[in-house]
Amino acid sequence: MDEITEDAFNELLTEFKRSSVHLETRDAYGTEVELPHMAKWKRGEPDDFEWLQEWCTELGEHVAAGRTVRRVKIVSEPLSDYQRWVYDVFTPIVAAGEDIRWLPRRCVSTLRIPGNDYYLLDNERVVFLHYAGSGLNTAFTTTTDASVAEMCREAFEQVWALAIPHGEYKPE
Repeated sequence: MDEITEDAFNELLTEFKRSSVHLETRDAYGTEVELPHMAKWKRGEPDDFEWLQEWCTELGEHVAAGRTVRRVKIVSEPLSDYQRWVYDVFTPIVAAGEDIRWLPRRCVSTLRIPGNDYYLLDNERVVFLHYAGSGLNTAFTTTTDASVAEMCREAFEQVWALAIPHGEYKPE
């Protein structure tokens, strides 16, 4: 596997031709972009989601071009503060075209799932996301090894089949 920069990772997210799937398995993340907005949410302040506009525009372009963008979040229940906040943040992202589903962690005990969050792009390239215990991203690694891509595709399709669409998921 090759380590790539964040810029290279972001470029891959704009270059896929047919499909992007994303599996998230952590209960909390700590991206530098998100933390100030989550802090506002905790204080009960409204968010205009302007900071998400670029991502939402990109999603809309993918969908308009016929590309699919899907994500499953495996979560513990009751949800962490982070996941409760994200549930609200996903409203404009879903409206832009990303198909997001939620899967309670108790439902995945018998599934084979890679040990790190990942993106699978066009069923050919896997990008694993590596995190510190704090939730901050520490690295991105990528591979086009067909057996790794197939493992990730199978894992994603298993969780997708069990997951609850965002609009139907009701956090506790």
